[in-house]
Amino acid sequence: MLNLERLRTLDAVARHGSVSGAAEGLHITTSAVSQQLAKLEREVGQQLLAKHGRGVRLTDAGRLLAEHAARILSQVQLAQSELEAQRGRVAGELRLSAFPTAARGLFPAALAALRAEHPGLRIRSCELEPEAGIRAVVRGDLDLAVVLDWYNKPMPLPDGLVKASVLDDPADVAMPAGHPLAGRAEVDLGEFAEDEWITWGEGEFCHEWLMYTLRSRGIEPIVGHRAGETHTQLGLVAAGLGVCIAPLLGRHPMPEGVVTVPLKQRVRRHVYVVWRADADRRPSIRAAVTALRAAAEHVGGGGDGG
Repeated sequence: MLNLERLRTLDAVARHGSVSGAAEGLHITTSAVSQQLAKLEREVGQQLLAKHGRGVRLTDAGRLLAEHAARILSQVQLAQSELEAQRGRVAGELRLSAFPTAARGLFPAALAALRAEHPGLRIRSCELEPEAGIRAVVRGDLDLAVVLDWYNKPMPLPDGLVKASVLDDPADVAMPAGHPLAGRAEVDLGEFAEDEWITWGEGEFCHEWLMYTLRSRGIEPIVGHRAGETHTQLGLVAAGLGVCIAPLLGRHPMPEGVVTVPLKQRVRRHVYVVWRADADRRPSIRAAVTALRAAAEHVGGGGDGG
């Protein structure tokens, strides 16, 4: 009979593309991964891995068994979800991530509430950008990920995921208090054609959204500085180094010398949580969504990052 943990190890190698990646995803050593795979090869009587340059690749037999392993593990997850749902208790382990703004703005209240209300639930959390969080949920490394997209640029979701809305997060333009537009009731993005922008890292979803949005309005952005955290961006604005987009979730407390002005276009980003469809009936998933939504009701005076 095939050993489930060894199938899980093979599945991790197939998903991560390497022994080291599988070890990191499973939180074990590379030696433990190699030992599990060697035992699995003896169990099935076929070679599952072959050397490929400085790494390894799956053989034909390895790919075939990995495909079966993915289906078996998904079925096991579904069985666990249904048993947990039948029991009706919020217990076990819940692994979740959030992009930095949500991790700071939502996790403290939400995770504290989960711990208080469900002492049998063990929670593990981390910060991940939306794309990385989605990949981790698809791989099975996480149970939930808090992610985002923008009103005019949806985040593509792979098949097999379920999502639930947490909040719509309005965003303004943050500028130095001495900026010519700082006293306005609202502004248009076109008025910042000559300003330097402080944005996120190259390739990040929010940076790509900003470039797309500005260019759709005929503005070729002048990018002066990049920073992943909202408070770092606002610190650069306070120093007079440019302007930035400042979502409500995460911008308080505001640095001295920074003013935010609403946009006429009413820019919003959608914050939501995703999980695998085969875990949909788990009470712990539902409890986490409820806690995140409750934390979102108090957004306006806390948070960061982003």
